[in-house]
Order: sequence, then C-alpha cells, then structure tokens
Amino acid sequence: GIEFRSLTPFAQWKEMTVTLQTAPDGRRLHCHGVVVGCSGNRHMGYHISMIFTSLTRHAQAQLTELWQASL
Repeated sequence: GIEFRSLTPFAQWKEMTVTLQTAPDGRRLHCHGVVVGCSGNRHMGYHISMIFTSLTRHAQAQLTELWQASL
C-alpha cells in the first residue's frame, strides 16, 4: 500500500486508482486500491492510507525496486 498527504479528505473504503511516477526516469505505475484510513483536518491536511488490491507481478517488482532505491 501507500500513505500520502492530501489537502482534501478521502472517504474510507473508496476504491481508486493512483498513478505513481518515478523521479529518476519518469516511469509511471498505475495501482488500484482502497482507502483504509483518513485522518487530519482542513487546517493541517489529511493523512491518507491506501492498500493496493490487485498488483501485477510486474507492478509489484517496480514498487519493490522503488522502495529499495529509497534506502
């Protein structure tokens, strides 16, 4: 899954697709998932937690590669 900040809240259990773009080479990765958490307020922003529901092996390998590159 992924956690990110947003200026607007997201409804819990909302299904959505996010597109992640890598900084070094600009590759894009489309991930489908469900919002499992949203906390915060309109003054400080919202902390969104999303779990991916269906990742291909290729997408999972790309996410793992991004994660390892950040270490």
